[in-house]
Amino acid sequence: MKFSERYSQAFQWLLPTPFTIALLLTIISFLFALFLTIPANSTYLNYSIDLLGYWENGLWNNGLIVFAFQMMLMLILGHVLALSPPIDSIIKLIVKQADSNGKAAALIALFTILVSLFNWGLGLIFGAIIARKVGENASINKISINYPLMGAAGYCGLMVWHGGISGSSLIKVAEEGHLVDLMRGLQSNSINLSAIGFDQTVFSTMNIYTSLCLIILLPISFYLLGKFSKKSEQLPSFISARHMDEKGHLHGAEKIDNSSYFGKAIGILLLLYLIYISISHPSSSSLGFINPNYINLLLFSLCLFMHKSVNTFIHSVDEAIQGASGILIQFPLYFGIMGLMKESGMIESLANFFVSISSETTFPIFTLFSAGLVNIFVPSGGGQWAVQGPIIIQAANEIGVSLPKAILSLAYGDQLTNMLQPFWALPLLGITKLKAKSILPYTLIIMLVGLLIFISSILLF
Repeated sequence: MKFSERYSQAFQWLLPTPFTIALLLTIISFLFALFLTIPANSTYLNYSIDLLGYWENGLWNNGLIVFAFQMMLMLILGHVLALSPPIDSIIKLIVKQADSNGKAAALIALFTILVSLFNWGLGLIFGAIIARKVGENASINKISINYPLMGAAGYCGLMVWHGGISGSSLIKVAEEGHLVDLMRGLQSNSINLSAIGFDQTVFSTMNIYTSLCLIILLPISFYLLGKFSKKSEQLPSFISARHMDEKGHLHGAEKIDNSSYFGKAIGILLLLYLIYISISHPSSSSLGFINPNYINLLLFSLCLFMHKSVNTFIHSVDEAIQGASGILIQFPLYFGIMGLMKESGMIESLANFFVSISSETTFPIFTLFSAGLVNIFVPSGGGQWAVQGPIIIQAANEIGVSLPKAILSLAYGDQLTNMLQPFWALPLLGITKLKAKSILPYTLIIMLVGLLIFISSILLF
């Protein structure tokens, strides 16, 4: 049995579904809090009730529920944008250039990375669709390619997304009041909890260096893998989905639903409004106008403008919305864990542990590896930020590490092990008709390349 097959089977045997993992982590966090943080004057029964109250408060935390909805919209609207005709035209142009194994893999990786730095949901679906289209083109024209490698290239955007403008932690810390809400109840009086703009994170020198290395080195890696890897002996049997506008004879308001101009006009008006916001915002020079709401409104505007009609937009939403089910049901559980850990004192204990074993140099590296480990069990950047964010902020403040660098280290670790954890690959596997064990040998190699890039960035800056 090949290593990839053994690895895939071991992963399936050891890890249940992400929702079950979220439930297990809730139970484990509860038990740790119960036995490690119980006050001297309390009984286990009374403290258990207190802990359940802490968990419930976190579960329905208003600010974090808004965060979950923002992340759902970001994924859905990115997916909807990927299904629009202009994006489809771009994919067709790229496919025409993919005339060899190495070149095809490099092109898929390059464009998937660029799109994922803009929006992770769009990048995920864009990469999946372009990988499939390359496979369809190879099948029709009898071109010999390594199709699993194409699938891996289409998935590599999940290793760059958290450093882009849709990165969960980066867009939340840019939002006024978020850090205050996140750290409320902790000993954080000495921490500067003002918003951390994109000029300090996404467009910092450290992250620009990291992004450029990813843009250059990952496509080169895929080109070399394509040049020297074995071609696929057989491609899946593709049946292309056809999206047809069956308008027929339209009556009354149906003409508005199917109008080619109505949605586009609204999209243009919203885009003009967004330009006005970016120019008139008091913090425009530091990109302070960029936050989750701004990004979602931008995506919504582009979706309306790029789709043929309101009807095709709604049909695309129906197709995309199932991909957000994990965020809908899992995020509140992670918020509950955060509430439990915060109110019980576990966050301060963990922060103190990191302080005791870290220095200013090693703390960002420990953050990278711990975030990568947590991501295996909490495969969601937003959920992970809710649980791990307060620990990192508290510890970074104690050690003297800049918060932007600590947050970027978390972002890098979170996205790195997406190449190991196949949860977010599920949409891609469904679109490409590949199996996880087929793409894992290549994503593991890319993960090692990414690890070298991220560590070099942390040490250099």
